[in-house]
Amino acid sequence: MNRLSTLVSVTLMTLVLAACGGGGSGGDGQDITPTGGDNNDPAPIAPVAGTLAEAGRALFFDTNLSSPPGQACASCHDPDTGFADPHVDQSAPVSEGAVAGRFGNRNAPTAAYAAFIPARERVSEGGDNFYRGGLFLDGRRDSLAAQAGDPFLNPDEMANPDKAAVVEAVKAADYAGILVFLFGEDVFDDVENAYARITEAIAAFERTDELNPFTSKYDYYLAGQYTLSDPEARGLDLFQGDALCSTCHTLDPLPNGSNTVLSDFRYRNLGVPANPNNPSSNVDRGLGGDLGEAAEDGKFRTPTLRNVELTAPYMHNGVFATLEEVVDFYVTRDDGSWQPEVSRNMETTNIGADIDFLSAQDQADLVAFLKTLTDGYSP
Repeated sequence: MNRLSTLVSVTLMTLVLAACGGGGSGGDGQDITPTGGDNNDPAPIAPVAGTLAEAGRALFFDTNLSSPPGQACASCHDPDTGFADPHVDQSAPVSEGAVAGRFGNRNAPTAAYAAFIPARERVSEGGDNFYRGGLFLDGRRDSLAAQAGDPFLNPDEMANPDKAAVVEAVKAADYAGILVFLFGEDVFDDVENAYARITEAIAAFERTDELNPFTSKYDYYLAGQYTLSDPEARGLDLFQGDALCSTCHTLDPLPNGSNTVLSDFRYRNLGVPANPNNPSSNVDRGLGGDLGEAAEDGKFRTPTLRNVELTAPYMHNGVFATLEEVVDFYVTRDDGSWQPEVSRNMETTNIGADIDFLSAQDQADLVAFLKTLTDGYSP
């Protein structure tokens, strides 16, 4: 938070001068200090030149937007851990909320590359009917902005009593002037409108290169600027070949031409076992629970594999601590040693018996390839 506070303070000091000297909504440099009226009225917020994404970044890292204060979006989506939660592990697999002792029931997914997840829809393709897309692991929100609005009000997360409390906290923040600059001096007058602008700003930040850098070894390999090691190359061959990983974690470029985010965004029940360390004892129905459709019970959206080296623990309930454990589960799922949390609707292809021939070396090579998906490589 020190880096953010410094950045915001310096930015605001310099940009306030620009806004009041003739830029942005400062107009021709007129004095914006009120000259009359009720002295008990709060002074208007000075507009500060800036972009929606800059406001979103400040919001994302602001620990004053929870009740009690202390938790930000970044608390569970930290850049240093691939925008996943740095405070969880297999033994404590779900995030603790702003209120001490309150927990959600799922392993917080990475916020990185979420900008590429399409809205959830029912698809008919190749004689198959299935759901694809949607934010959160059960797809219950259709956009980044809609998703961003939920944690503020979730009693197990940021625990604000209502939207008005969030709006008041943002209004008091030192970056509030950016929203005034962008949307006008009345931006905070209507709670619903203000809340929508706040979530739009967070979504704008989540679309920036900071969360979508495409700077992994694999990206540079695709650009011809990195040579895979022997284990990495064998792992890639397995990933897109005999191990069948790319069936779900597709390597195809995105429609906009960007490199893959390694997900087809479809929903599947992999037969993942329950995590006895999860504070929630309820069976998680996933997509089926959100839709109220038993045929979708146990299914979760295929996650991106970018930065997967950093985002442990794994699966929707954080049951596996390491990538090695995940790969071993995929290979051994059908050998009778695993009890699925939800046994109905289990995926029967591309897992378990279909790949149980993979050797220990094959599994190690797959993990080596997965580690090439970590951002921050510099050739």
